[in-house]
This record gives sequence, C-alpha cells and structure tokens, in this order.
Amino acid sequence: MNEKNQQVSDEQIDALIRSGLWQDEQPLTADEEKLADAAFARAMAKIDRKEKQQKRRTVLHMLDRVVRVAACLIVAVGIAFPIALANSEAFREQILQLVLSINPETGMAHVGMQPAKEEQTANVPRMDVPDGWEGLFFPTFLPDSLPLYDYAPDVRVVGDYVYFSASRRGTICDFYRTKDILNGPFERIPGTFDFWDPNLFLDDDGKLYFYWGCNNVTPIWGVELDKETMVPKTERIELIYGNPERIGYERVGENHSKMPLSEEEAVEKFKEFLKAQGKPVDELTEEQIGFAKIMFSQRPFIEGAWMTKHDGTYYLQYAGPGTEYNVYGDGVYESDSPLGPFRLAKNNPYSYKPGGFLRGAGHGSTMEDRYGNWWHTATMQISKNHDMERRVGIWRAGFDKDGVLFCNQQFGDWPMAVEQAKEDPWAKPEWYLLSYQKAMTASSSEEGREPSFATDENIQTWWRAAGNQPGEWISMDLGEVKDVRAVQINFADDKIDAPLPGERQGERYIDPSQHKTRWLLEASADGTNYFVLADKSDAETNLPHDFIVKEEGVQIRYLKLTVFEVPYNQNPCISGLRVFGLGNGEKPSAPQYQAERTGTMDMRITIEPQTDAVGYNVLWGFAPDKLYHSCMTFTPEQNIGALVEGETVYVRVDAFNENGITEGSVRPLA
Repeated sequence: MNEKNQQVSDEQIDALIRSGLWQDEQPLTADEEKLADAAFARAMAKIDRKEKQQKRRTVLHMLDRVVRVAACLIVAVGIAFPIALANSEAFREQILQLVLSINPETGMAHVGMQPAKEEQTANVPRMDVPDGWEGLFFPTFLPDSLPLYDYAPDVRVVGDYVYFSASRRGTICDFYRTKDILNGPFERIPGTFDFWDPNLFLDDDGKLYFYWGCNNVTPIWGVELDKETMVPKTERIELIYGNPERIGYERVGENHSKMPLSEEEAVEKFKEFLKAQGKPVDELTEEQIGFAKIMFSQRPFIEGAWMTKHDGTYYLQYAGPGTEYNVYGDGVYESDSPLGPFRLAKNNPYSYKPGGFLRGAGHGSTMEDRYGNWWHTATMQISKNHDMERRVGIWRAGFDKDGVLFCNQQFGDWPMAVEQAKEDPWAKPEWYLLSYQKAMTASSSEEGREPSFATDENIQTWWRAAGNQPGEWISMDLGEVKDVRAVQINFADDKIDAPLPGERQGERYIDPSQHKTRWLLEASADGTNYFVLADKSDAETNLPHDFIVKEEGVQIRYLKLTVFEVPYNQNPCISGLRVFGLGNGEKPSAPQYQAERTGTMDMRITIEPQTDAVGYNVLWGFAPDKLYHSCMTFTPEQNIGALVEGETVYVRVDAFNENGITEGSVRPLA
C-alpha cells in the first residue's frame, strides 16, 4: 500500500467493506479481510483530483454481486403484491430506482427504498417514496451471503422465516433463511444435493416439500425436507415427465411445429449440424451421442415447478416446452398427495398465451391476495436479441366450483381494472384497443424498421429511428377523435453494442449503472394545437414499458412521442405505441367460423372475415362452460396445436373492435 493507504486504520477498512457489502457487526473472517484489502486498495489507489470518480467506480465494481441479488428479490417480493403495484402510479415510477443509489461524494451505496439504520447510511441519499409505502416491502440492504449468480430463485414463507433458494446445475445448492426480509441477516443452510428451478411448499399439516427440475430428459422431482436442516426425509420421487407424443402443448417450435425425434434421428440431426460446421462426423464419442440425444431430440424442457393446494387437492404446475417459443406455457397435474401419484388435469394448458401483443406465459407462480383473488404470473417471449429475452406478465386466475384451476388470459395484454376487493376473475376489459394499424409517421426511420411496426400488435417488431440524437419522434393518427383512456409506450432493444464493465459469469451480467428513458407525449384533436399528455423529459427512471392512464378520458385524434434519451445511447426503438379507450361506433357482429380437427393434437379455426371486427379471440376447453384457453388473432385463420390426445374439445370465437366484444356460439370440435 502507498503512504496514504497506510494512514487508514483496520477499523476504517472494515467500515468501508461493510458499507458496500452490508455485513453485520461481527469481526471479518480471513476471507473477508482478504476481500477488504483488495477492495480498499482499489478504492484508494488514486486519491487525487479524480478521487470522487474513482471511488464511485470501485463501489460499482464491489457491489456488482449485491445488485444482482437486489434485482432477484425485488421481483420476487414485488410479485407478491400485484394490486399495490398496479394501483400506485408513483410507485411504478420509482420501481426501477430501487436497486442502487450511490453518493458520489463518499462512494457509499444503498439498496432499497429506505435506509434501515441512520448510522449505516448517514451520507446516502434517500429516494422519494410514495406516502404509506416507506419500508413496507423492500429490503434496505442485502447481505452478500446470498448466491448472486444462481438463477430461477424461489422465495417462500415457512413459519417465522423467509426461505430463499436458487438454481445451480451440477453443484450442491444451499438454502438461505431470515426472520427479517428487510434487514437480514440471511442464515445459510448447507445443501445436500443440486437442483434447478426450485419450489418450496409448506403443507397445512406442517410438512415441508420441495420440487425441482429443468430438462428435456429428466422429470420434475419431489421430496419431503426437514424444516430445520433442509435435508431430505424421503427419497427423491419422479413426478412428471414430458409426453409430447400425446400432449400437444408440450411440443417444441413456434406454434408447436416440431414433433419429437427418436434417438437415432437426433444423432443423425447432430451429424448434419457437425457436417455444416466442417467437423468430422464418422465416429462420434459417447459424450457426443449423449449430447445429441438431449439437444437434438426436439423434446420439450419440463421445468419451473410450482405447487398450490386448494380444498385438499394438490396442483403441481410446470412449464414447457421452452422459453424461446411463443407457446411457452404452464401445464398442471393434480393429486391427493403432495408427492403423487399425479394425474394430468382436464384443463390444460393452464397458462397459455400464443397470440396478442406479447406472447408466451410459462414458468409461473400462482398466488392468492388478501382479498381472496388468485393471480398467475409467468414469463413472456421476446427472443429477438437472445433466445431467453422475455418479460413478466400477470393475469387473474382461480378455481371454479368443480375445483378446476384456471387462468384468464383472453385479453391478457390489455389494461384491466384492479380493485382492493374480491373481484370477478372473468371481468371483461373496460377499454378497447384503438391503435391497431393506425397511420404512423416519424422523424426518420431505418429501412425495415418503419413506424407502422409500432401499431402491428407484435412486440417482436419495432420502429427504429435513423439517428440517436435527442428529438427523434413518432406520431399516430387515430383517424378521428376518440375517447382515449390509456397509452402504453413500449421501447425495444435493438442490437445494443455497449461494453460492460465489471464481472460477469458466463453470459450472466447485471449492469449496476443508472440509465434513463426520457420522452414527451403530446396529443391533439385537430393536428395543430397540441397539449402535453405526459412529460418524462426529466425522468430519472428507466421504464421500457410505461403506462399513462387518463381515467376520465381525453378527446384526441393525434399523438406524438418525442424521445430524448434511452439507455446506451441507442437509436430510439418503439415496439408498441398502444392506445386504449372507447370508439365511436357499435360492437362487431357475432363471428361465423368453422372449427375442425387437423390431427390428434391440432385444430384449425377458419373465420369469415368481418369489416366491423378488428380481431378475434379463439376460446376452447373440455366443457361448454369451461372455455378456459384463448388465443387472440388478427387474421381469419388460426391453427392451434395445444390439444391433448383423446380429450373432448369445445370452441367459441369472439369478435372485438374499438367499441366492444361480441361473443360467438359454442360448438364441439368436429
């Protein structure tokens, strides 16, 4: 160390590290001391005119792991309070400010909405928090004991503890628990086996069960655990295997386009792949053959277990066939016992959204709120920059009078009203889509990224400006003055080329720096006199899917979105400028359609085109009054490959436009 470094005491070093890693007041271990020395050396290496900048960089690097955990826990905890999230505009604006706040004067950092102890965060700036929200749900700091690069985390309350676990394929996975989710500390419970996509479940008799699995060869496993040691009390039990030969929604590919291959076919497909790469294919090793049987088999990944118990029945939910497909969804099995045997439920797939603006609805969680409403949250596909690129959706769910678990996704990416009360899970939308295929103009556009892509109801396509200077804009003409109640602005990422500092693990990286998305939304009734509908030109947030609500309605025809700043200085990209409200006409007429089976697991719906309809919702189920599956389409023909072999199917087609929804007739599938 240099002379300045030597003037700093050991106590000061400990304080510096604890300020970044939020350790408790126990003495540092030998490993922690080593870390402290390294961090201190980095922080104090250049104390000169660039001192503030250097300290900030050091803390960012040091807190890289902490930020990743913050992101995981914020998602996990936030999902548990969907109603609050939906009802607080101020909170929505603050949500992405939660992860990290840094004081450039001191280099101190703070995770969360509210500092827990003044002495720990005396020089740390506080964030603005909506009245009544301060300290309610989010941790003020996060211990460094949690596994920060492990994926697909699970959080459960068991007795007085909150338990945390996450995936680490091929390596023993630990459990962590705390009695104070806000402040910690988290106690590590050494694991005894490896797992992936974990789910912990506490039965009402006090017994603790654990479910896991993420593979296209192995099953979803289950085991009973000791609540104190987390050591298995039973042998692991095979609960669910994929069966794409008779379960249509488990087939891989866009719209379930691929059937599974035999082992021999998979090996031949692998040889074709190797040949295309210019590699020898004459003699494959046993390892290569095993790899081919897994990765080239076109068999589904069965993953993302989640257990729910209702009226004595155990509902084991699972995801498949793969995150990267529009048909990624959740199926469900039922049993009278937490470890089976399980039977395939009649209502399958339970969560399924192959159409609409944002597609896919798999790897989910089912929860009940304080008012007795059930909710299902799951991941949704983008898969343009990376196969695993996705977002999180949430929908109403529940159990019908016969104990059938359902999820309502009929208009699953439209606005829904949420009340602090018991609600009807089948309530229809109050506002309708006004922006589909409306006339668009822009300040500039790249070829193949024209402004019309912002109104095609497809998150996988977008307008991209030709430049990245502040002031690029995109404008919409609704055709006539409409009663507008909400606008959703969806920014897209398009080939971001940004060097990322700090550490990463494989392809996993979380950027701890603060980014901003800034824009101005203006509106006009006549195209001449514009007024501000929403102004985020000075926003400190980064909201890629922002939502502006005007509950009383605004009479407008034209909208203009001007973009001033987006992360990484990329060209502005808008995948959806979506407008909702009330049109000026009548609801569409009842649709006329044909429904025919085209295979044991497939059907085709052919709709007679209607000039008074914008689009259609195809509904189906195993009984006339249980049409729990849906697919939104804007074309008159829709193929659906999600049927279960041998099951009876009933179908209905509804039409919608800017003025309402008209139900069609129910008929059995021929």
